[in-house]
Amino acid sequence: MKRYFGLRGTSLNIMISIIAGLDFLLFGYDQGVMGGLLTLNSFVTTFPEGITIASYNLGCFFGAVFCIWIGNYLGRRKTIFTGSIIMVIGATLQSCAYSLPHLIAGRVLTGIGNGMNTSTVPTWQAECSKSHHRGPLVMLEGSLIAGGITISYWIDLGFSFLDPSSVAWRFPIAFQNFFTLVILACVLPLPESPRWLIMKGQGDEYIHSEFAAIKDAVLDADTVSFRDLCTMDENRHLHRVVLAYINQMFQQISGINLITYYAATIYENSIGMDGLTSRIMAACNGTEYFLASLIPIFIIEKVGRRSLMLVGAAGMSLSMAVLAICTSFEGETKPGIAAAVFLFVFNTFFAWGWLGMTWLYPAEIVPPAIFNFLVVMITPVAFENIGYQTYIIFAVINAFIFPVVYFFYPETAYRSLEEMDTIFQNSTSVFNVVSVARNQPHRYGKNGELLINYQDTEEHLRRASHVSEKHGKTFASSGQLESGKGAHIENNQDSISTSS
Repeated sequence: MKRYFGLRGTSLNIMISIIAGLDFLLFGYDQGVMGGLLTLNSFVTTFPEGITIASYNLGCFFGAVFCIWIGNYLGRRKTIFTGSIIMVIGATLQSCAYSLPHLIAGRVLTGIGNGMNTSTVPTWQAECSKSHHRGPLVMLEGSLIAGGITISYWIDLGFSFLDPSSVAWRFPIAFQNFFTLVILACVLPLPESPRWLIMKGQGDEYIHSEFAAIKDAVLDADTVSFRDLCTMDENRHLHRVVLAYINQMFQQISGINLITYYAATIYENSIGMDGLTSRIMAACNGTEYFLASLIPIFIIEKVGRRSLMLVGAAGMSLSMAVLAICTSFEGETKPGIAAAVFLFVFNTFFAWGWLGMTWLYPAEIVPPAIFNFLVVMITPVAFENIGYQTYIIFAVINAFIFPVVYFFYPETAYRSLEEMDTIFQNSTSVFNVVSVARNQPHRYGKNGELLINYQDTEEHLRRASHVSEKHGKTFASSGQLESGKGAHIENNQDSISTSS
């Protein structure tokens, strides 16, 4: 078989995006598939709710944390491959489960594999993309999460007619293996991240300016340990990790999982629809969610990350406030219709501002989700005890997100990953990083053209000198790595970098 399936340049970048996108389609499918099964008699009589659903998210958390130790050791592709194998085992266990512990074990395993994948894929995607392509490509992955949720809802609906046969829930759960097997077959033949290969000393020359910037950044970070994530030296690791973590936390505590996992249940119990109608509405909700998520792909670079996050937070807060008001009128038709509409409105604003953003933004500002587990666990309990006031909690949370994003999150549009290093190094506190980013000149234009040659900057001379001292190596002015390291990455770099 030809190297990289015979693909180069833009075609190769598209192939990487397809495989990365499949992983996020799988993530969305896994999120949505269980929600549609909660109203099936054959499933509910066999397994109780609660930890059955939320255990998946707990597994995702541990899988993501596990990547802290194995991610740089295995590399991006092998980590994704390993995570996919674990997912196949987990999904198979779920689909053949006859007891609660059996199902929970499968859910946790699937979560671990998916946590490994979804914490690695955005990094792989971002590191293989040019700065002006990265936003749309990673936002496409977010859109595919919604696509996966949509597919799961419609499959759940179709197979619900087989209830009370257990096939009604076993096939939808097992179907996720279709996506996983495609990923397993395709990920290893694709290129490894150039940044990871350089970190492992497997590099050669390709595009001088960008290569020099990548080389300085990854070799300067080559000796970074887990402890360094808590430091506040010139690299401001703690600052960046906290921003990334809070960004992902905001996504999960916004209330989206309240709708993703319990849409059918909400339509049935809170709005008063029958079981079939509620499943149809949930599927339509997921479809609209996917369509809304396509818009940021085309505008993410034009309007920027901050604007989308701010609009999303404001819209989500307003939607939750309306939902709280409407669902407080139990049994009334018109408020029920309004509540059903605003479940769609909430998903729209979330899709615009936060669906793909938390896969893109953290990968841009740091060299990463237990809150998902929290929301899924507390939602049934909250509805049981405080009813419509559950929505008020999420309305307040989303209102709080708006000022935090405005004052503390710098814009990353049209910035290379190495430029973000420079921005944080030039900031002096958590309060001025936004203004530093606003005033920092761009190295690349909106079409990927070179505006500032990194090799001509004082920063390059300073960092190259520092790297040489730390590693005891001498680097040529062209940006080549020490001779004798081989040229494992040469074709890889050239193939990917010509994507623009």
